[in-house]
Amino acid sequence: MTTEHGVLQLSVIISVNLSGHCAEKPEFTPSRLVVKYGDATSARCSVCESCSKETFDLERALGDHTTNGTTIVWKVKNMTEWDTTTTCYFTNATDHQCCTVLPITVYKPPNRVSISFLNHTGPMFMGHDYTLQCEVQKVAPVEKLSVTFYRGQTALAQLQSNNKQKKPVTEIFSLSITPRKEDNGLQYWCEAKLELGPEGPELPPLVTSQRATATVFYPKTVTITEGERLQLNCTAVGNPSPLYTWKIPPASPSPWNSSVITIESVAFEHGGQYTCDVRNNVGEITVMYNVDVKGEF
Repeated sequence: MTTEHGVLQLSVIISVNLSGHCAEKPEFTPSRLVVKYGDATSARCSVCESCSKETFDLERALGDHTTNGTTIVWKVKNMTEWDTTTTCYFTNATDHQCCTVLPITVYKPPNRVSISFLNHTGPMFMGHDYTLQCEVQKVAPVEKLSVTFYRGQTALAQLQSNNKQKKPVTEIFSLSITPRKEDNGLQYWCEAKLELGPEGPELPPLVTSQRATATVFYPKTVTITEGERLQLNCTAVGNPSPLYTWKIPPASPSPWNSSVITIESVAFEHGGQYTCDVRNNVGEITVMYNVDVKGEF
């Protein structure tokens, strides 16, 4: 339209409702499938009565399917694919393909779960840091795995993997611990569980490790008054005869290959931790003392 003052332009905006392309979509029952590797499984896909059935079909990597009117039944005798999906589709009246994907989780419980200490065997020392390792062998899918560490019946931590691998893998989970005096004699263990959701088995696949009994060395407290005689004895009997090595506070006399430390008149600077290592070619033990020197009253 033209006016004496210039040209007036009119714009016409045409909107297209793209969401109307697939007002109806196929529906799977169940909407998500969880199946153990090697097991049989099945699902059903349905479309509405008015949907076109000339191109109603199923795209799948394995198994067979049969069509009966508005329903397709898909059956697998033996699930042998780790990473697979199944797609149900039809072409509607406006020539658009409407499809629905059935998510499939194929799982396998671990072959074995074991617990150990990283680079450590034998007794632990109170207050020192150690690393527990839980090894889960050949599990799938590992991203659905939850590993819980226990001390006795107390859960210490729950860990999960970021690995997206669908096929079975072996994964090691680590946890740092600092033993306490009261942990001596308790058992450490771990539990591996596949969290597969409501579509999974009623009892989630769960495998536990063996128990590792903790031996925790902790100092024996010796309380003594200043000026008294202090004697620490870690004598042991062995064949061959054992050797003794002491770690002591700087102010204390340093014995050489002796099982006994004697201080005739103890002073405050003699207080602290004393460690006696006893060893021969058969084995080794450690005894610790915590010497607390009190003033005279």
